[in-house]
Amino acid sequence: MLKNALYLGFIKTFENLFCMQNTLEKFDRLVRELLEDESKQPVADFVPSGELYNTLDLSLNEEGVSEEAFEKALKELVFKTPRTATNAFFNQLFGGRNEKAILGDLMAVILNNSMYTYKAAGPQIGVEKVVLREVCNLIGWDDNADGTFAPGGSMTNYMSMLMARDAADNKVRYEGVSSKMTVYTSKESHYSIPKNAAFSGIGRDNVRYVPSDSEGKMLPDALAEIIQKDIADGFKPIMVNLTAGTTVLGAFDPIRSVREICDKHGMWLHVDGAYCGSVLFSDKYKHLIDGIELVDSFSFNAHKMLGTPLSCSIIVSKNKKHLHDSFSNDASYLYQTDHDEFNLGKTSLQCGRRNDALKFWTLWKSVGTKGLAKIVDHQFDLADVARDHVRNNPDYTLYSYDESISICFNYKGIPARTICTALYEQAELLVGYGAFGEDEFIRLVTINAQNEKEDITQFFEIMERFVEENEAVLLQESTHS
Repeated sequence: MLKNALYLGFIKTFENLFCMQNTLEKFDRLVRELLEDESKQPVADFVPSGELYNTLDLSLNEEGVSEEAFEKALKELVFKTPRTATNAFFNQLFGGRNEKAILGDLMAVILNNSMYTYKAAGPQIGVEKVVLREVCNLIGWDDNADGTFAPGGSMTNYMSMLMARDAADNKVRYEGVSSKMTVYTSKESHYSIPKNAAFSGIGRDNVRYVPSDSEGKMLPDALAEIIQKDIADGFKPIMVNLTAGTTVLGAFDPIRSVREICDKHGMWLHVDGAYCGSVLFSDKYKHLIDGIELVDSFSFNAHKMLGTPLSCSIIVSKNKKHLHDSFSNDASYLYQTDHDEFNLGKTSLQCGRRNDALKFWTLWKSVGTKGLAKIVDHQFDLADVARDHVRNNPDYTLYSYDESISICFNYKGIPARTICTALYEQAELLVGYGAFGEDEFIRLVTINAQNEKEDITQFFEIMERFVEENEAVLLQESTHS
């Protein structure tokens, strides 16, 4: 009977292995076909949202489909999906593919560990802890600092606000918010700040938007005035959120002068570096976050400037006590072994969470800190190429400034959204538009470190040719919009 059980177990294991190998072969074949097609057509065919369900077979039914039908539906879906890794994608604050980081992400999927306890994740806990420790070292913090991974920059901003709230009033975690707390952020900051104020009980109406200068940087004097008025009106200021790389112009808010204001009023200082906080790794550009060692918390997205697959968001706190105080909760069914230092659920907003650290570790391990610096520096070099092209052509108007990887411009007086929409719908380029003050413009981001200078030049060549061939239509569309 035991022999029969062992034999059946062996057969089952063999069947599972065969199925997995078959699936991996499908994956390999599909990826190879995709990469080959991307080399010929870097922008996927446009599928209007109104025609999506008639164009692709996305239906789910009572019975499964055949392997042939399954693979056909999957391939059609993959081939119609926006191609964010090609040299024609400049639309969002991420892009490209780094093979070492992809390897780490694929291994995380195969291993399928959850990162809340050492018992569930084992050595992968060490991977996350080493990454966080090295980040804290680069900032200049001592062993009291620590951090965690979260699913995106909005969530790391939320965690910073919760820590600020709890640091201002340690009773809030038990009794709820009872005072009129206020938080302060630039008008150019990320849209998650008011959402997070609502989630945390502070309230959207208690977010104060501080004016910025002509380059999109927060004005410290204006911040000080607003705080003083709030105090006089009976509010309790608890936090300032600064931005390292605003979403439109890529501006860096001043840290040192705002730290002085926060110290005067006992306020938490967070730097949201989701977009460009990775300048931390660059000796050449780290001055853009001068004073980062003075903040209470700092976050950045390694899936942006550093090119790891989505998502890979890190938040670190100068004092790990705040992580534990705001996010720890006992659970005897979960935390059954090892010290809290190796049970990362005690300092995370989530319980079960995927292993986002491994893909960043495989990248960092393979290229070293100097290699990460080269990735960052290369993006600024690409931005210089783009700015030079705009400045040297009278048909362009430049709206952004040096030391930013957001290049904002208009071309031949044609509205930015008209050009961007037409390029997208005609499967030429993926690039977005933004606004600052009264101006709306095309926003080209050079965040794909796999691109070369020739790719930036090609972007302008494609756009200029497209406008030349369609100028009459574009101008007509702009008059009707």
